This record gives sequence, C-alpha cells and structure tokens, in this order.
Amino acid sequence: MSESLSPQNPASEPAPEAARTYVPPKWRTEPRFPDGPAPDPAGSHHERRIRSFQPRRSRVTTGQGEALKRLWGTWGLDIHGHEVIDLEKMFDGLPVVLEIGFGMGEATAQMAAADPGTGILAADVHTPGQGNLLALAEREGLTNVRVANGDAIILLREMLPPESLAGLRVYFPDPWPKARHHKRRLIQPEFLALAATRMAPGAILHCATDWEPYAEQMLEVLTAQPEFQNTQADGGYAPRPGFRPLTRFEGQGLDKGHLVHDLLFRRTGNTEN
Repeated sequence: MSESLSPQNPASEPAPEAARTYVPPKWRTEPRFPDGPAPDPAGSHHERRIRSFQPRRSRVTTGQGEALKRLWGTWGLDIHGHEVIDLEKMFDGLPVVLEIGFGMGEATAQMAAADPGTGILAADVHTPGQGNLLALAEREGLTNVRVANGDAIILLREMLPPESLAGLRVYFPDPWPKARHHKRRLIQPEFLALAATRMAPGAILHCATDWEPYAEQMLEVLTAQPEFQNTQADGGYAPRPGFRPLTRFEGQGLDKGHLVHDLLFRRTGNTEN
C-alpha cells in the first residue's frame, strides 16, 4: 500500500467536521430571481417540524418572471422570521386578512378588486403563483395585495403582532388523503390555537375544501376549539359566501363530482398571546 492511500495519513480522510457539514441543494440557496423571492427565506433558523406543504419547482413563464423581478421589492415579502411586520404601515391602515395558499392568485386578485377597503396578505411557496398574482395586481391596479413567500406558520408565530388580523382564509389546502399523512394537514388544533392569537376578536376564519374527510376533520377540530365559534346556528357547514370566487382547484373538484364545503368560524374573546 502506498503512503498516499495509507489510513494513517490524515490527508486521505475527510475531517470529521467536514463529514458532518450539511450542504443544502442549490434550489434552496440560489434564487432564480436575484431580486425576487428567496428560495428558503427562513433557512435553518427555525426548528425542523412536519410541514403541511411541499415546495414545487414548476416552470415560471416570462410574464411571471418579469413581474417577480419588477414588483417583488415593492409588493413582496420573504417570511424569514426575524422581525415583526407593521401591517398598518404596509397596508396604509386597512384591515388585513391573511390568505394561506393562493395557488395562481386569480381568486385572490378578484377578492382584492371587489373589496379595496381590505388588505390581503397572501402567503404561498409556489413561485409561478407568486409571479402570476403580482402580475394580476399590477394589471388591475390593486394596491391592497402583498405577496408573502415561505412558511405561514413562521409568519404567524414570528412576524405578525397579536390580534392584528381581521380574517384568515385557507382555501383548498392540500388534503393529504393518505392516513399516514393526516398529520401534515394544516387545520389542526395547534395551528388553530396559534392563529387565534393573531386574529382580532370577531375576525372570521374561512376554510374551504372539496375533500369530504378533510371537511369533516376541519369541522370537528374547529368546533372543539374554544377560541372559535361556528357562524352557522346548526353547527354545520356554511353556504359559499358571495365574496369567495370559484377557484381553479374548486372547478377541478366539481368536475370530478366532489362536494365543496365552506366553514366560517368567528374568533371569540381574548386569548393568551
């Protein structure tokens, strides 16, 4: 055996520190749009936990990419978890509703256009959707929309002041249909307890899903949560309110014969922040 291959030669073996160093994949560290949303804004600053979403690296069109480059610095927000947002300043004093998971943003833009007196902070991790919503907001002259990039749990927990939201919308979240994945569903008691601390008394939590078992779970956990009260006297599902447009996902579900359920629950009295 030559000296260069000898196990006694420390140069032939990686240092223990180097062996333990984690090198994240390039998609997590190298932004496709240098002045746009960060690929992993919170990084490893926060604890590892089960996520209710998976980042999707689908194709960004030219128009979406141009919107990200041109508008992100003005209307975009990375969810890094290092500071508390001044929502009153960001939205010029408008009451603010948080929307978690807006897809391609068409329904969000319609709601913003129909209700210019309400600010919408729309959070998602889907880059094409972020670019599309920014492009729609610019085209329609919507000044009451901001796009947040990253984990909504970190946004709620680290970056929003207590009782600062006038509403929370969760439309067609991933149903995680397999039983072993149910723990990944967003609407869980822990999430609701956190959300309640960031919602003002009287604020409305509005969920919608076309997945029957998930709708049943939503109704069960929301009914059991003392910080929320069902707006329906019978304790059941609500009719789709006129302000919620039909979404792309909803249309796909209806085409498959799915039933769509809306749940509207009101935030009750004070909670511990």
